[in-house]
Amino acid sequence: MRNRFAVSAVLLALLTACATSVPPPDKSSSPLADRGAGAWRTWVLTSGQELRLQPPPNAAATAAELEQLRTFAAQRDSTAQERIRYWDFWSPSHRWNEMLIDISGANPIPGGAVQRAFAMMNIAINDAMIAAWDSKYTYNRQRPGEIDRLFPASVATPRNPSYPCEHTVAAGAAAAVLAHVYPKEAQRVTSAAEEAARSRVMAGAAFPSDTKAGLELGRAVAARVIERMKLDGGKWAGPVPTGPGLWKGTNPVGVDEVGWKLFVLNSPSQFRPGPPPAHDSPERAAELAEVKGFKRTPFTNSKVSYWQFGQLGQPGVAFRLSEEVGRRLAEDGTHSSAPRAARAYTLVHVAHYEGWIASQDAKFHYWAARPNQFDAAITTVIPTPPFPTYPSNAATLGKAPAVVLTYLFPRERARYDGWVQEFGESRLWAGIHFRSDITSGWEIGRQVGEAVVARAKADGS
Repeated sequence: MRNRFAVSAVLLALLTACATSVPPPDKSSSPLADRGAGAWRTWVLTSGQELRLQPPPNAAATAAELEQLRTFAAQRDSTAQERIRYWDFWSPSHRWNEMLIDISGANPIPGGAVQRAFAMMNIAINDAMIAAWDSKYTYNRQRPGEIDRLFPASVATPRNPSYPCEHTVAAGAAAAVLAHVYPKEAQRVTSAAEEAARSRVMAGAAFPSDTKAGLELGRAVAARVIERMKLDGGKWAGPVPTGPGLWKGTNPVGVDEVGWKLFVLNSPSQFRPGPPPAHDSPERAAELAEVKGFKRTPFTNSKVSYWQFGQLGQPGVAFRLSEEVGRRLAEDGTHSSAPRAARAYTLVHVAHYEGWIASQDAKFHYWAARPNQFDAAITTVIPTPPFPTYPSNAATLGKAPAVVLTYLFPRERARYDGWVQEFGESRLWAGIHFRSDITSGWEIGRQVGEAVVARAKADGS
């Protein structure tokens, strides 16, 4: 018994020495360490310091936690290893974007609510990650495997301090936002966040106190994002304007969304285009003739269906954007930087979200009629959307995030340009949009995307 206490005393003394007298290892040597990410510009928090954590547990508590980790390591079975691998895949943001893809697909919501959900979640993860990096490099807590070089971690140890755990920062932030947007899924996402935390402890990549602090920090940031995103203006009460060349209908989808909170644009009307061609103008007559005269083929019809209903469809484009960011980050190796990955997802989804608001602003400013409201003989390949025609949401929602994607992954420019072109043109092929709807949507999207890129270039990253 005396020998066991002597060994414990020696271990405690060594841990105390590591904590107090030995400088922490330089974790900034990797180009992906992003040591300064705690000072990057935030979206909702005033700065990364706003929610700086209390110091991590002392050396004695750390020694006790290390003993816990040794016990857990001995208990790893195939099921535990599978969950460890699941949560360790790509960046901490990845699985939560994947989960939102699944949840939003199973729980369709109208208008721009999907774009809003992706923006909210990724903003929360982004700001939580910046706050985490502020605390990480304030305290420089060593990873379990740095304190005990023989400790059997089952994943590659991230090259940054241990406290708080970045995977649980993402989990706490994402799960809180998803539970708010999709309350029926609250239990599922809360359980997933807790599993993500357990996986990092079981893997030996983080101390239990690191994961606990990470969940709490993520949830605190999410609460601020949810508060910031409360909607203004209440329910639109109409009336729908009437007159020649104006849209005919009731309860237009998305009319309330013009008043949603913005992060980059100064106002919804900042990039509002000039008016569409007058209803009785030669320009409108020519556009109407183009829609009526377009020769549809099985190929063009398939493209219309693909962009409307397929993986890249609207609102499915939000799903594809997350998949694209994740894959390109993995291809570059930049997924290894949790804050840099979170930044990329956020920039793309903010452009998508604010593109929707800017497009809706113009729609409900001009109230232009759809092609088949000018000529009832026009048939459409897909149902005509229940809101005005000018400008095209699809054109805007293709272009705005594509501009940001091109900034992030410039080698893919031609591919993104192809997406934008085909997505926009497919709306004319479908018979639901005029040419000016598409070109004006592309212009709005270009300006929104460039505004987001300008912010990105000045965010300190």
